[in-house]
Amino acid sequence: FVVENINLKVTSPDDSLKGSYKCALANFGIPRYGGTLRGLVKYPKENQDACNSFNDVSFKPDNPGGLPVFVLADRGGCYFSNKSWNAQNAGAAAILVTHETDDLLTMDLPEHDPTATYLENLTISSVFITNSLGISIKKALEDINPVLVTLDWTEALPHPDERVEYEFWTNSNDECGLKCDNQLKFVKTFKKVAQALEQNGHTQFTPHYITWYCPEEYTSSEKCKSQCINHGRYCAPDPEEDFSKGYTGKEVVVQNLIQACFYKAANESGKPWLWWDYVTDFSTHCQMKEQQYNKDCAHKVIASFEIETNECLVDNGGCWIDKVNNITACKDTFRGKVCECPIVNGVKYVGDGYTHCEPSAALRCQVNNGGCWEGSKEGRNYTACIGDHTKSCECPPGFKGDGVTSCEDINECKEKKACQCSKCKCKNTWGSFECSCAANLLYLKEHDICISTKDVSTRDGWGFGWVFFGLIAIGVVGYVFYKYRVRRYMDSEIRAIMAQYMPLDGDVDVPVTRSHGEI
Repeated sequence: FVVENINLKVTSPDDSLKGSYKCALANFGIPRYGGTLRGLVKYPKENQDACNSFNDVSFKPDNPGGLPVFVLADRGGCYFSNKSWNAQNAGAAAILVTHETDDLLTMDLPEHDPTATYLENLTISSVFITNSLGISIKKALEDINPVLVTLDWTEALPHPDERVEYEFWTNSNDECGLKCDNQLKFVKTFKKVAQALEQNGHTQFTPHYITWYCPEEYTSSEKCKSQCINHGRYCAPDPEEDFSKGYTGKEVVVQNLIQACFYKAANESGKPWLWWDYVTDFSTHCQMKEQQYNKDCAHKVIASFEIETNECLVDNGGCWIDKVNNITACKDTFRGKVCECPIVNGVKYVGDGYTHCEPSAALRCQVNNGGCWEGSKEGRNYTACIGDHTKSCECPPGFKGDGVTSCEDINECKEKKACQCSKCKCKNTWGSFECSCAANLLYLKEHDICISTKDVSTRDGWGFGWVFFGLIAIGVVGYVFYKYRVRRYMDSEIRAIMAQYMPLDGDVDVPVTRSHGEI
């Protein structure tokens, strides 16, 4: 539980007491957020715990326009709210309740006090101060030194931006008496205001649910099991305080968890104000007294809202993203977002998914041309991306440059890199060149020469003839050699077989098997 603190500044007397101190705000009354309140401290001679009415004592300013009075009261004897109510009725502007130690805690409302009908009219500022500060103030008052105090709420709420941030501590339990009734009434009446402030960007609120844990030595007890989940880690009291009937504290914890989960989903979708609609609808349709306080009823209420819970919509889920090509590694699943390098148009991206993803080298040219230069002109398309397992960019033949940002056409004619024979005519094109010759001449690119078509045909004819006859001669020789080898192999096999059964004259110890070399 977070204790909300504000500053208390003692401006008089001008001695060791002067300075700034931390004090805790009460969980009731109307705090002056963003403002300050200056007053004169008074410590009553009687009724010093402020548990009784100040019938014959007035804490109103001594004269019109005078300083407001802050009542100093001791802890104990009655509820904190009783002390504040009695001080308010006596005309005090604020009450400072002194703790028994130097630890600060939040003064809360009474849970079971049927006589506390005054709570809705309690407006006085109430703060809790440390024991050492209370003793110092009392000593100064005994020395007849006026003690002037300023309560400062200017830093009570965090405001890192132009919005006011506040927290709302609540509970889904609707059977806890006056406290629950007042809470539901507040939610229903404040809902429209809260939603308007949130939608217009003036505020940012966060709901919280109070839980406590069961001591380890009692986690196996029936009471702990009926009031807690997660082996006693999160607990809530039995709504009826009767473990034999009605709803259990465990069911309250579950509903609190559902409401907190709903807020998380609504906030991530950019619509946190939907939480107010959900809790009011749940309190209307899922009441304990109607036996509807269960998960089924909660899910029916949730189904009436359209909430996008895609975590990738908020800062891309913290995953890698290529904003130029609109490619992201964030995947939304029913269990939350996953940062995983994607597959785009059959191209697998590789990387950690959080800070780095890149297309695999073999197919990288299919995505954004692998980050390399590409161009089209005169009906021709060129790219500097090399479609192999490398990651480099290289200008294609006929171009020069870095291959990434630019590739410029090479003028082969001007730089005399081609078509340089005496009878050649060179014409540069984008990425290439054209070379022609005079009439009846043919250009041979590999030799960079112009020759007569008659010479080409004659020479080509004779060349073809010699090749043809050469192939025939090679075929004949090969066939004769093949026949000879096969015939010799078969003869040796036959002789080996016959030698096993009918040894031939003059043959001894003919081996049955041969090495691969002999075969």
